[in-house]
Amino acid sequence: MGPPCGLQQRLIRTEGLSLQRRDFIHGGIGFSALAAFSTSGLSPARAATASPVGPAPGPFDQSTVRRLAQQMAVQPYRGPDTRLPGPLAHLTYDDYRGIVYRPEQALWHNQKLRFQVQFFPRGFLYEARVDMFEVADGQATAVPYSSDLFDFADPKLKVPGDIGFSGLRILNPLNNPDVFEEFCVFLGASYFRAVAKGQIYGLSARGLAIGTGNPKGEEFARFSAFWLERPLPGQTSIVLHALLDSQSVTGAFTFTITPGSETLFDVESALYPRVDITEPGLGTLTGMFYFDANNRNKVNDWRPAAHDSEGLSIWSGGGAQIWRPLNDPVTLQFSAFGDTNPHGFGLMQRKRSFSDYQDIALQYEKRPSLWIEPIGDWGQGAVDLVEIPSPNEVNDNIVAFWRPKDKLAAKGEYTFTYRMHWGWDCPWPTKLGRVVDTRIGNSDDHPGLEFALDFVGDDLKALPADASLHAQLGANTGKITGVVVEPNPALGGWRVLFTLTPGSAPLVELNGVLMNGQTPVSETWLYRWTP
Repeated sequence: MGPPCGLQQRLIRTEGLSLQRRDFIHGGIGFSALAAFSTSGLSPARAATASPVGPAPGPFDQSTVRRLAQQMAVQPYRGPDTRLPGPLAHLTYDDYRGIVYRPEQALWHNQKLRFQVQFFPRGFLYEARVDMFEVADGQATAVPYSSDLFDFADPKLKVPGDIGFSGLRILNPLNNPDVFEEFCVFLGASYFRAVAKGQIYGLSARGLAIGTGNPKGEEFARFSAFWLERPLPGQTSIVLHALLDSQSVTGAFTFTITPGSETLFDVESALYPRVDITEPGLGTLTGMFYFDANNRNKVNDWRPAAHDSEGLSIWSGGGAQIWRPLNDPVTLQFSAFGDTNPHGFGLMQRKRSFSDYQDIALQYEKRPSLWIEPIGDWGQGAVDLVEIPSPNEVNDNIVAFWRPKDKLAAKGEYTFTYRMHWGWDCPWPTKLGRVVDTRIGNSDDHPGLEFALDFVGDDLKALPADASLHAQLGANTGKITGVVVEPNPALGGWRVLFTLTPGSAPLVELNGVLMNGQTPVSETWLYRWTP
């Protein structure tokens, strides 16, 4: 069996790349990115040069940030201001955590609005200054910095002067009508994350990826300024504008953010490349996968699983429903799923029971899934998946994004609109059988690897009691034997068992679908096995 209709998979494997950009969240710091990425907006090997145009207070409308990005794109790039006074220049993680924004100083505090905004100090990994503006009545006004906005665990770190901010968090009475709590953070390069009602932080998103998965290193564009539109009383959405900047590109983003049982980001973006960008990543998602039942052979851990996301889900432009379980490989793996105008894709967390993880502290069952819904014509391209080796659950080692078929050419303008769904599931879960587990292990009585796939779903529940299903399985190399398809009454679904003998292959691309006669009754399962 070949790849599903409307989706072509390109196989690429690269050796020896490792990234560390996992969260430093604990007690409200909020976010992740290596210091080099956070402060320079570039990979360490890429240097900055010079740009006189920049954000300033004054009249503001919906085209202001776009015009500014266009002006900056024809100017030489200038790296961000990372200079800090002596006491703040070498903060440790604990030092940074000890600088806490005072809740009563929040933007719009006591104004009887549904949103408040707090700001992050500079220092630690977040040395780059990020300009902040409030927009009201058509005017942008700078949000003034003062050390009095913060409480300092170490008084020596309270330095006078206009130090500025590094990022922001947005608060809303998401879970309790009387309590404002953080549900969204923008901090570090172009990273941001959010949660829906009842959730805790997990995976992140990025405004733009450049060269992700390239062994030469990637370039980290950064949001260098934000404009926060003051909401009206009773308004349930907040509008945030952001200016993107890096050595290769400028950009303008507008986020219309609506928190709730599903938190929505309506994103309008315009990109202005300074140079040709051959490896852009749009709608970029990044998270952590350490282990689950598909790769326990490399982990000695008392928990059943540990991950922010367990699989990449794709609803292709041709209508195919795809599920690709994630892995923590021994060597970096790069996969590309070719498509035209996809309906959507996302990194999903399907297991939602405490018993799936048994981790009281980290509560992986409460981490959000994030689905990207393209709006308009995105044309030809591919959903790319990068799986990076990680020795633990500290590293963000999974990246997924849309890569257009054609490069983003220098001096051009490229607009992309999409909706981000932060929530518990795909916004349009298929009625087909969905894969809820991929289990892999060695056999005791014969050579090869045993696979067990569990499917559940409305279409499977609707089958008559005497239904006889079969599995349509395929592999690009190796041998599949011992296929068994049987009901799984414990789940109210069906289980597919088979043995894979990979031989000496360095990787095996597997695919499968559950069939009722000639009719598919499940999504398509794809998996890359590596030794």
